[in-house]
Formats: sequence, C-alpha cells, structure tokens
Amino acid sequence: MKVFIAGPRAISKLNKRVEERLHNIYSTQMNVIVGDATGVDKAVQEYFSRMGYQNVFVYASQGKARCNIGSWNVVNVEVEKKVKGFDFYAAKDIRMAEEADYGFMIWNGKSKGTLNNVINLINRNKKTLIYFIPSNEFFTVQDLADLERIISQCEVDTRNLFVNLSHKNIQLVKDEIKDYITEEQLSF
Repeated sequence: MKVFIAGPRAISKLNKRVEERLHNIYSTQMNVIVGDATGVDKAVQEYFSRMGYQNVFVYASQGKARCNIGSWNVVNVEVEKKVKGFDFYAAKDIRMAEEADYGFMIWNGKSKGTLNNVINLINRNKKTLIYFIPSNEFFTVQDLADLERIISQCEVDTRNLFVNLSHKNIQLVKDEIKDYITEEQLSF
C-alpha cells in the first residue's frame, strides 16, 4: 500500500497527533510517497529519517529534489519546459495522487496545493485522511461532499478557491479519460 502524505510549506512542525498517524504508517510498513518541498514535506521526511524508515519515495519535478532528508529514491516527474510556478509542482502532485492508494494531508485550511491534492485524490476515487489544523481534527474524505463539509469551516477565500480548483480538476480528469477513449470505442 502507498500513502501520499503532504501539506503546506507554511507548516514546518508536526504535532503529536500527526506523528501518531505517521507511526501507524511506519508500523504497518506502508510505502510513503512524499514531495520535496519545505514545510510538511520536509517535516514528514525528518520524522521517517529519525525512524530509519526506508519505504519512502521522494517525488521531484524534473528529478531534482529540493529536499531529501533520508537520501531515499527520487521519483522523477517530467514536466514540460514551458510549465512554470504552481502548475510545475502540481504535476508531481498529480503523479503522486495517481500512484497512491490513500492520501494523508495535513491542512491549515488555506494551502492551495494541499487542497488541490485532496481534490486530485477524490477525482481518482481514493480516500484521504485530512488533519485539519484549525479544528485539531481528523476527517476522512471520499468525495467532494465530504470535502465541502470541511470547506464550510474555512474562510471565504478558501471556499472560492475550492470552487475554482474542483471545476478545473474535474475538467482535467475528463480530458484524461477522453485520451483513453477512441472513436471506435464510442460507436455501438
């Protein structure tokens, strides 16, 4: 089993409740998929490095890991040269969502990237455990309705971001599916 763990760059320390969940992942020997950013990615890497855990894979756009605390295998995610900014790093997040069986997101209720990750996982029918920092609670999310209940606790900017990202991601998934359907398959 592979679990995709992520969260905002603005969060650099994990609390005891999050570390208990990471310990469960360690104890069950799940494969950890994590990004290469500062913040939660780095904190998760530091935790598993302290544990001497080897089942960690660091995903990096163009194969250049900005952070790889445990010198784990780096999974190269090719990104077109013209892609920049948010979309450059979102490409590796999409790949992690595709390859994971589950998600574990540590979210402050504001991070665009973390919210995008949850939506990517939902669109691929994958459950996600969210540690929602503002309420110090865990939520299991399986669909957009589950996520909307959490979003309702967020500020207006985040609610608007959710609407924009969910519509954008739904279109991306439709485009991905379209790539697999040929005209021959459509004729009955």
